[in-house]
Amino acid sequence: FRMLKMGLPMGAVQNAMIRDGLDPSIMDLDHNKSVSSQMKVDEENDSDPPLKEDPKYSKYFKMLKMGLPMGAVQNTMQRDGLDPSIMELDHNKSVASQLKNVDKDTGPPLKDDPK
Repeated sequence: FRMLKMGLPMGAVQNAMIRDGLDPSIMDLDHNKSVSSQMKVDEENDSDPPLKEDPKYSKYFKMLKMGLPMGAVQNTMQRDGLDPSIMELDHNKSVASQLKNVDKDTGPPLKDDPK
């Protein structure tokens, strides 16, 4: 993260991580959550449909396909009594599998992790 703070581009940081034997995809994670809480995903027990195919949210994905901005879609979700932050989750994983891992943040934030 020091490299990013110094103004180096993300590609240079990821190349340095590869050089040092680290996984560069870690830089795509949320920097304010621990690595361990974001890497543990139990997908084999996930029998629910992906978020983008969930009938409860199909209306909102149709709005996105029609070109409406994400803010307008989230306002509609809030008006309909749903949590608009759901649209910030991974659309290729089920809602249940992503929400059950939200409160299990046990390590230091990624930006403060000494590794």
